[in-house]
Amino acid sequence: MTTFTWTVTAMSTLPEVEGKTEVVVLAQWLCAGADGETTADIGGNTQFTLSPDAPDYTPYADLTESQVLGWIFEALGENGVSNTEACVQGQITSILNPPVSPSNQPLPWA
Repeated sequence: MTTFTWTVTAMSTLPEVEGKTEVVVLAQWLCAGADGETTADIGGNTQFTLSPDAPDYTPYADLTESQVLGWIFEALGENGVSNTEACVQGQITSILNPPVSPSNQPLPWA
């Protein structure tokens, strides 16, 4: 059974947006999967736009990884999250059960 772990690996900010300072506009993330000793991962980035009426603005220094992951999951949507995890699962499955490739054989009549 694969366990998935999502992490934020970097964030980019603008100095000021709509009177708010150090506004996160991009987060880079990694989705890693582990099935026993077998691991795989896929990374990506998600852009954000601060809503002018955002009542829940949190200063950069007070952000938590859980909060930023929530933004990423919301932006990706349920399908985006499950598709990302499915890609990681596909990598793990291919490592554990390598696909069989056809090979050239000598012609039986040669």
